[in-house]
Amino acid sequence: MLDVRRLYLLRELDRRGTIAAVAEALTFTASAVSQQLSVLEREAGVALLERSGRRVILTPAGRSLVAHADAVLERLELAVAELASAREGIGGSLRIGTFPSGGTIVAATLAELAQRHPALEPMVQEIDSARVSDGLRAGELDVALVHDYDFVPASPDTTVDEVPLLEEPMYLATNTATKTTGRGDTLAELLGPYAEVPWITARDGTTGHAMAVRACQAAGFQPRIHHQVNDFRTALSLAAIGQGAGFVPKMATAHTPAGVVLTKLPLFRRSKVAFRAGGGTHPAIAAFVAAARAAVGQM
Repeated sequence: MLDVRRLYLLRELDRRGTIAAVAEALTFTASAVSQQLSVLEREAGVALLERSGRRVILTPAGRSLVAHADAVLERLELAVAELASAREGIGGSLRIGTFPSGGTIVAATLAELAQRHPALEPMVQEIDSARVSDGLRAGELDVALVHDYDFVPASPDTTVDEVPLLEEPMYLATNTATKTTGRGDTLAELLGPYAEVPWITARDGTTGHAMAVRACQAAGFQPRIHHQVNDFRTALSLAAIGQGAGFVPKMATAHTPAGVVLTKLPLFRRSKVAFRAGGGTHPAIAAFVAAARAAVGQM
């Protein structure tokens, strides 16, 4: 009989790439992970892993078993959701992840949840969208707000389900002295005049940073990045004093400081709610999705 917990470790190895990364993410020792995977191989009766230099990779049988593990773990999520639905009322803790600029959505969502389901105990933590899948699979999060951008689509992930929440345009933020007189409505025409100015982006390794770099490249130039900040308010403040040009979503423009010029771009950010595959029918998660959609509808 195959052990579900060991199947989970095999799946994490497939996603994270190394035993060390699995151990770090799950607060195990690398030797403990290796031992459990060796036991799984004995249970399976075939080789699941093989050495490739210093790395361990999955054999064809191992990759096939991961596909089954995805299905098994999704069924477990469905079972947990069904059991939760049998209980009276919606309560308990709900661990929520959010990207840094999603605070407005989260606050409005929690206000809705407090009115609809006062027994729920939400706990919020900021996390970059690129790390949400890992956090959900590891059980650190129950649900999360995520986003993707044009030029940075979300990677397919069978372990996570998503529902759409909001699509908003992106704006170019500059100051009045930096603003050019260029005309046009294509990305190249709108961004091209700023090829030589300093740029303000999110930190390297984030989806926001990748979007900014790829959008500029699509417009025909490599941005000269001077500032890397994840907070859009800080980015707008830097733009206001002439420190460069940057991208901000519509939601971040509500309190634009004096001196900033905003130019709407043919570029969009899409916000979604993510949760473990099979978990969408869990009452607490369904309640969060409903509250988030109600909150966005009132903005």
